[in-house]
Amino acid sequence: MEYLICDVAVIGGSLGGVAAALAACDAGMNVILTEATDWLGGQISSQGVSALDEHRYIETFGGTARYYRLRERIRALTRRAYPHAPATMPNGAPLNPGDGWVSALCFEPRFGLEAIQELLAPHLESERLRVLLEHTPIAALVEGDKVQTVTLKAADETVVVAARYFLDATELGDLLPLTGAAYVTGAEARAETGEPQAEADANPQTVQGFTSCFFVEFRPGENHIIAPPADYARLRDTRPYTLRLQKPDGTPHPFNFFTQSETGNPPFWTYRRVRSSALIAPAETDIALINWESNDYPWGNLLDAPPDEQARMIDEAKRLSLGFLHWLQTEVPRDDDGSPELAAGPARRGYPELRLRPDITGTSDGLAKFPYIRESRRILARKRILEQEISAYQQPGARAAHFPDSVGVGWYSIDVHSCVGNPRSLFAPTRPFQIPLGALLPRTLANLLAACKNLGVTHITNGAYRLHPVEWNIGEAAGALAAFCICRACTPEQVWASRVQPGLATLLRHFQRDLIQQGIPLGWAVDVPLGHELFYGTQMLLAQSGIPSGCERFEGLEINPTKSLSGVESACLQAAGIDSARSWQDAARRISTMLT
Repeated sequence: MEYLICDVAVIGGSLGGVAAALAACDAGMNVILTEATDWLGGQISSQGVSALDEHRYIETFGGTARYYRLRERIRALTRRAYPHAPATMPNGAPLNPGDGWVSALCFEPRFGLEAIQELLAPHLESERLRVLLEHTPIAALVEGDKVQTVTLKAADETVVVAARYFLDATELGDLLPLTGAAYVTGAEARAETGEPQAEADANPQTVQGFTSCFFVEFRPGENHIIAPPADYARLRDTRPYTLRLQKPDGTPHPFNFFTQSETGNPPFWTYRRVRSSALIAPAETDIALINWESNDYPWGNLLDAPPDEQARMIDEAKRLSLGFLHWLQTEVPRDDDGSPELAAGPARRGYPELRLRPDITGTSDGLAKFPYIRESRRILARKRILEQEISAYQQPGARAAHFPDSVGVGWYSIDVHSCVGNPRSLFAPTRPFQIPLGALLPRTLANLLAACKNLGVTHITNGAYRLHPVEWNIGEAAGALAAFCICRACTPEQVWASRVQPGLATLLRHFQRDLIQQGIPLGWAVDVPLGHELFYGTQMLLAQSGIPSGCERFEGLEINPTKSLSGVESACLQAAGIDSARSWQDAARRISTMLT
């Protein structure tokens, strides 16, 4: 047994875990980062979801400086591997190696993994960071309101980690039951949360389905049909396997494989394509990620299931995915038969040219190393984020509800896939939102922080906070908070509690100032991006008071900093201690001077 001591222990090498480790290391902390698989990166690597779920402003606003460095390294690594890759897309947009239409950045998982390794390399070289791969948490020692140690098991060793702060960045929230932290799973009742789309009754088993992702290439003229998995007919017919989808309201939403559908939907093949041969590799073939409704697994809940039951569900999910591939190879209607229906003869069904690529997932079966997890255990937090606070139907103006304790931003629709025992899916618009600090803090344990999808969201709002850039920001804020509290000799609860104190000298305002200086936006101002001379002042203004209703800036995401302040804005800023400013620009400069 090995015994290790550090300032910050990040348990789980998810996307949020990597961001947490980077933020803590950059602040001078000694960090241990653990991961259950042999690949860091979670969604973008070991889970295979290397087509980033982002928003339309992401190239210029809505991500953190570290997240942008990750994206740029992925693009640089792609260009290094494919010398023919252009600097930009034909329309001048930043390079999207797969030219997939679901995302502005679709790439092979190896580039995500390599980008993470490059970002972590300086801290590994300085020995500030230690990474423990293939280590799974199995126990925790808690005394009073503090976690003292976490025990991890590897194939040939047991490691006990002692730290001042523990960050749970596991995909399933594994530290929560081990530490005795209060948590919830599944769906809350409408009477409890007041959420319009919540179910009438709570059900801890109503958890979003997970997916065993895989990658295929298209090799014209070749035959790569795999054998059907055990119980293929049941899997095919029960799920079912289809490209003829329906929207949550029942409206037909069909896709063809290579061509536009009759309703105008783009091709299935280019949906999550991660390598476009025409764009970056003329001598190669296209490669696509298969993460589709037909291989979502909604028949079992991994959370709190015994290990043998978890193994059974993961095995069935893998067979579900391999069965979907076999169906695509042998039964899907071909576009070239002139009809999307199943009326063509057997020779016109299926694409045997699809070849499974185990080398891309780094596995023998060709499936991702770990299931793509959409819903985790969730802490009972100091602050729980509710649907009505972010929904476009409940929130007037351009932004979601203002959180004065914001530690970051995000934007994605409420996207809830089919759940265990509930086939209903949700896809509802949101306003660009913030990440409140209180959602990262458990109600009891003082030195445990949420750093992944296990923060204080509901079953519904998890559907908007689980995506790549938001998870990264959650982890980054958690890592920065642990470092801040160590340096300031304070607690996360004290930082959060100071949100009700007036003025700019509170612990929360100091922490928010640190985040902004690290390139983490706290509010939405799409025309004042990172690098803008007013970014710092603008973000402090947004953190301090938000945008009041009844003014032009409330109705749009642009700040228009040279425009005059309205009466309601001036009054709001005066209440925050910022007097005599005529424009937003004046106020931003004034608050910057006050903080200096």
